[in-house]
Amino acid sequence: MKIGSIIVAILMFSLVVIFHELGHFLFAKKNGIGVTEFCLGMGPKLFGIKKGETLYSLRLFPIGGACMMVGEDENVDDAKAFNNKTVWQRFQVIFAGPLFNFILAFLLSMIMVAIAGYDPAYVEGVSEGSQAAQAGIMEGDLIVRYDGKKINFGREIAVEETLFNPIKDATPIEITYKRDGKKYTTTVVPQKNTRYLLGINYYNNDQPMTISQVVAESAFEEAGIVAGDTITSVDGTEIASGAAFVEYMESHPLDGSPVKIGYVHNSLDYEAEIIPRVSESYSLGFTYNTVTRKTSGFNVIRYSAAEVKYWIITTVKSLGQIFKGKVSRNDIGGPVRIVSEISSVMSEASPYGALMVILQLLNWCVLLSANLGVMNLLPIPALDGGRLLFLIIEGIRRKPVNREKEGLINGIFFVLLMILMVFVFYNDISNLFR
Repeated sequence: MKIGSIIVAILMFSLVVIFHELGHFLFAKKNGIGVTEFCLGMGPKLFGIKKGETLYSLRLFPIGGACMMVGEDENVDDAKAFNNKTVWQRFQVIFAGPLFNFILAFLLSMIMVAIAGYDPAYVEGVSEGSQAAQAGIMEGDLIVRYDGKKINFGREIAVEETLFNPIKDATPIEITYKRDGKKYTTTVVPQKNTRYLLGINYYNNDQPMTISQVVAESAFEEAGIVAGDTITSVDGTEIASGAAFVEYMESHPLDGSPVKIGYVHNSLDYEAEIIPRVSESYSLGFTYNTVTRKTSGFNVIRYSAAEVKYWIITTVKSLGQIFKGKVSRNDIGGPVRIVSEISSVMSEASPYGALMVILQLLNWCVLLSANLGVMNLLPIPALDGGRLLFLIIEGIRRKPVNREKEGLINGIFFVLLMILMVFVFYNDISNLFR
């Protein structure tokens, strides 16, 4: 990882965290709660400036931050104390942190969508004689609903098909599409296909062919190739982009013979021999767009909101995959993994100019901000969601939970979260040297 990438990642983390804490800070002030310190980072204080009752400081470790309020974790006889305010006032202050993360994600999405546009789910091709063709779907149709879910982006279908709800049998899927301004609803029965697969997912575009997902127990996973690696050659033929990879594979279909893959992992070149595995799968018989198209006016606001919604839903569903045991250890990443990914994104985007680098970093900021907002709303003590849960209980009981017990529970879960962070950090380091 380059120093420049690390600095950029730290700045991105700082932006996301400071906006989160700004939400707490502004609503604390709004509700007459005293703020003793507003800091960025954790650990020893590097420097600070005191204005009024509040110390604005920067701390040594650039991870996290805090808005420290009067009487937040103890009972004090002060009208400005957090715990002396009403349940609704305290609820506002705690909820404001995640809320501001979603606001930041929306503002950054507006910049991104205004510049690059969005990826409408237009049908790009329909296989002749396929179930999709028989169902009436045609090239140019715009998919607006897929299996009961509203669709704004082509990648939403891709995520459903590959991660959250892969097609495993011939169960019919209802699809609603637009053609010439009119909506039509049809049912497509997935068709069984037998083919050889490498076991990766990626974007079919003009960007470097970076792997977005490695399928569990696939030939690629067995070879040690991971998500974020970039394919550079196949059997000695240079691969410059996802589109080039698709073109090569169409002219060199897999038949089970070994394939030599050149790839980049953490800025180092590697080569591996991959033996494709036979797979029985189901498909709908059509392809769809995942490349951005320009938009303007109210659509910028509309699709910016949809972008935030997409990342919130994706985060929630991803957490569900973890709890269901469908995510391997190698798929879990923390700060080190994120910095590594940002470094890779910057390196891959730089040949296409500064604007492409900025767009990729904006996308990462949106992802991080939405993720932080969702994670903080989880009803786990020591997180904002856990504190909101205690406030809801207090509102129902009409009396506060014992402060000492609440503090003890929060303390225990804080220690558990720190242990989890150590595990994630260790996992990140381990994956770097795989």
